[in-house]
Amino acid sequence: MASADSSAAPRPSAHPLANPGYGKRSAPAQSPRRADDFAHLPKREAAIAAYIDRLPDGAAIDAKTLAKCLPDYGQMACGTALRKLSEAGHLRRVREHVITEDGARWVTRTFFSRTAREDAWWEAFVRGEAEPEPSAAAPAAIPAPAPARTPAYNALASLGRTDPRMTLSAADCARLEPLAAGWLARDADPAYLVQALTAGLPQWVRSPAALARTRLETKLPPEPSPEPRSEITISRLVECTDCGRPGPPAALPGGLCRPCRGEATLASPGDLDGVDVSAWAGRLRAAARNSKG
Repeated sequence: MASADSSAAPRPSAHPLANPGYGKRSAPAQSPRRADDFAHLPKREAAIAAYIDRLPDGAAIDAKTLAKCLPDYGQMACGTALRKLSEAGHLRRVREHVITEDGARWVTRTFFSRTAREDAWWEAFVRGEAEPEPSAAAPAAIPAPAPARTPAYNALASLGRTDPRMTLSAADCARLEPLAAGWLARDADPAYLVQALTAGLPQWVRSPAALARTRLETKLPPEPSPEPRSEITISRLVECTDCGRPGPPAALPGGLCRPCRGEATLASPGDLDGVDVSAWAGRLRAAARNSKG
């Protein structure tokens, strides 16, 4: 098994967002991030998984976009990696039939979990039965000896560990904290904030605090696009990670349809892995009518 050093994966920078309502969605109840989250994966898949894990929700994570942002991997390699991440339980493409103020439509969202999940977990999640459980019961609360630091402060304090040239004092972190908090309020991941403040540094940094302030003020991310209001999800299907074929969760173990798993092709165009598509579509139309009534 190849060793997977996720810290060696490229860091997200100005990664493009998908159209509003599409793109990456973080699965619920994940374990805290660790350096060895993807150590069980081959090196390429571990690097791509670590990159996706640090992207904000709404980021475009299709193979074509990933290949443009990760110069070490082409589109075919990224597509193969996404398939393997699906098989390993880290990813599912989900087609949702939603009703908004503008009417009914289908959207495709890619749910990502740094914690590998079994097929049964994904099936329950897609059915909406589980915003599933935390990994373990929380221990008894221990009083904090001092006020907790904010994520913005912690990100600033970590700059020196990423690059010693950007080491900030406690006073520097306190002064810059409101600017950093403004980034996080715009859905910027703390890792993305650290990357933006440490990438492309000059050989000598005379004033880390001044450089950090300049970058925080001039590189502020745009405000996130609002999600559609009053959105109601009336049905979900899983899409095959490889070919995009839709089906109920149980019909796509590992997020793959039968042909992409190398199994026998389907007997009838109207039958998807044993599911009557016509009947399924009828149920969706009925659900849409009921939701309007």
